[in-house]
Amino acid sequence: MLRQPLGKLDTVSSMRVAMMTREYPPEVYGGAGVHVTELVAQLRRLCDVDVHCMGAPRAGVTVAAPDPALRGANPALATLSADLTMVNAASAATVVHSHTWYTGMAGHLAGLLYDVPHVLTAHSLEPMRPWKAEQLGGGYRISSWVEKTAVEAAAAVIAVSSGMRTDVLTTYPALDPDRVHVVRNGIDTETWRPVPPDPEASVLRTLGVDPDRPIVAFVGRITRQKGVAHLVAAAHHFAPDVQLVLCAGAPDTPEIAEEVASAVQRLSAARSGVFWVREMLPIHQICEILSAATVFVCPSVYEPLGIVNLEAMACATAVVASDVGGIPEVVDDERTGLLVHYAADNPTEFERELALAVNALVGDPDRARRYGAAGRQRCIDEFSWAHIAEETLQVYRQVAL
Repeated sequence: MLRQPLGKLDTVSSMRVAMMTREYPPEVYGGAGVHVTELVAQLRRLCDVDVHCMGAPRAGVTVAAPDPALRGANPALATLSADLTMVNAASAATVVHSHTWYTGMAGHLAGLLYDVPHVLTAHSLEPMRPWKAEQLGGGYRISSWVEKTAVEAAAAVIAVSSGMRTDVLTTYPALDPDRVHVVRNGIDTETWRPVPPDPEASVLRTLGVDPDRPIVAFVGRITRQKGVAHLVAAAHHFAPDVQLVLCAGAPDTPEIAEEVASAVQRLSAARSGVFWVREMLPIHQICEILSAATVFVCPSVYEPLGIVNLEAMACATAVVASDVGGIPEVVDDERTGLLVHYAADNPTEFERELALAVNALVGDPDRARRYGAAGRQRCIDEFSWAHIAEETLQVYRQVAL
């Protein structure tokens, strides 16, 4: 049965969005999952939203599980089987909105099957993440094909930064630029805020962090993209009194897990004050770590925007970050932090510059505090999720015409 095209609907109240995502609470481990979680909460004030996700069964959403017959198959095949289940469950939608390659094919097929617009948010691009081949093997070629097919056919593509929009159009030159819109990621500044150490259950005290020594923090997954190895190498050159709190888990592969473990072991042997937190901490504990840090470091080698920088800034913490992708649209150089140029052909220089930037702020705590205060204000002024939901709804309206 063909759906009534969205353009024939009279009001936004008639809109029903099928939000398609791999991640949704409580299974959120990356920026795309945070984005979907916050966006759905705001969009539901404006229109009907049905969440279609993957993972464990939970209330309030429709969960698409991989075909049991594909247990043990390449992860890309299992994902495609879950996508088919997702499509079948989205028949009530008047617009479908997919996130990442994991649901790109679901959005594409739902758009074809039900004759409704497919909006795709590009949180990253497979051709710009060749290290994913380590994780997916031949499935990486499948994920790349899925992404290309879904992106080029979508009624609209949302890029999470202007830099990401440029990457989308460069990677997929057949795509009409008028179909690519910029709607940035956001931050909830009520949840992410400066938090003093908990006198009863301080995570810093539990870890053994010295409150009288400077703290440099990192939060992120162990993947080539996040540049964890570069940070650990740079930390050998941090000022002697600096402590490093490394909240890093969920490695992409056993190989990169071993690489980082060996690097952290060498760092711990060379200097004191190295704390590696491998499990996912609750938000209030992450806020405590970020708030106590003099500097937050984001050494990503590829980052369409970088929600983690917004989280640190919302906690009033100065940021040192690579200048890749959309990061310069978040971190205002020499106002909310310092940007360090990343060049893939000279990682040693990048690591040296990271250390110099960290040491500059550690050595000037008043400057670091000014950057932190400016960063929180920037989050409040420019990265509201309510505003982002309105911009997303406007994209839906445009594809409805």
